[in-house]
Amino acid sequence: MEYRNLGASGLRVPVLSFGAGTFAGSGPLFSAWGSTDAAEARRLVDICLEAGVNLFDTADVYSAGASEQVLGQAIRGRRDAVLISTKTALPMGDGPADWGSSRSRLIRSVDAALQRLGTDYIDLLQLHAFDASTPIEEVLSTLDNLVKAGKIRYIGASNFAGWELMKSLAVSEKHAYVRHVAHQVYYSLAGRDYEWELMPLGHDQNVGALVWSPLAWGRLTGKIRRGQPLPEKSRLHETASFGPPVDDETLFDIVDVLDEIAGETGKSVPQIALNWLLSRPTVASVIIGARNEEQLRQNLGAVGWTLSKEQIERLDKVSETTAPYPYFPYRRQEGFARLNPPLV
Repeated sequence: MEYRNLGASGLRVPVLSFGAGTFAGSGPLFSAWGSTDAAEARRLVDICLEAGVNLFDTADVYSAGASEQVLGQAIRGRRDAVLISTKTALPMGDGPADWGSSRSRLIRSVDAALQRLGTDYIDLLQLHAFDASTPIEEVLSTLDNLVKAGKIRYIGASNFAGWELMKSLAVSEKHAYVRHVAHQVYYSLAGRDYEWELMPLGHDQNVGALVWSPLAWGRLTGKIRRGQPLPEKSRLHETASFGPPVDDETLFDIVDVLDEIAGETGKSVPQIALNWLLSRPTVASVIIGARNEEQLRQNLGAVGWTLSKEQIERLDKVSETTAPYPYFPYRRQEGFARLNPPLV
């Protein structure tokens, strides 16, 4: 397993990490992801650790805290061997104090997560969304105090817009608060919007990307094909409306090229889609999920080899889309491109 430093930090993370959203699944979204119990979760953690995957990502909102509880049970007795990443900010109830990133909410959320996880510290706490109703100074000063108290080690963001992340970094610099070292983002061959603004920001500010839904919400598994109905057991029947939109024709074109490269390499379609992400700038770790041992071992096969330059170029070309204003001139016009050469 390859390890990379997470942004501007000394925290070394594996290039593949495990997403625990399938643990203890309940509700309309998470039950469709999976309902892994503690015993099976422990087995999946065993397999991850054997492969060198020691970063496990969850969130308080995943099955109303049950994912954190099952993860805590699965890692019991080997806390020092793992890295825990969890998230908070999204609503956990209907009350006025049940959502957001206020000082009181963050303190309560961290304490509750520590109890559910059965640990006394969190390696990486990420804000699951930007809270425009709370001053950034309040958010970051609270996170800074939580780091000083030893309850969390590093902080990150998830699903922030460019200005939200940049303003947060500026406030941290101004007041010498702890700084975001990670940004958990959606990025896949079927969804490359991350490249337009957030990737250049991450590169400039040294914020590492943790990639969620690298298989485009289950669309890049190789099971979804042109001219064929969704497989009967696909979770897209229940969850498509929750995830990022994908143009069907673009998806089918991408899968066609993935199929070609699968034939050339002897690798599977999802392995190729995951490996492509590992070659992208700013990507520190790609979060993989699995409902069972077979899926996990399949995804773990995405490392230990590389696509050829020509194969990467074919995937780049088939998945490329026109960026919106003001980004497209920097891709299309020579003068703009000279001022801001693309990272990819």
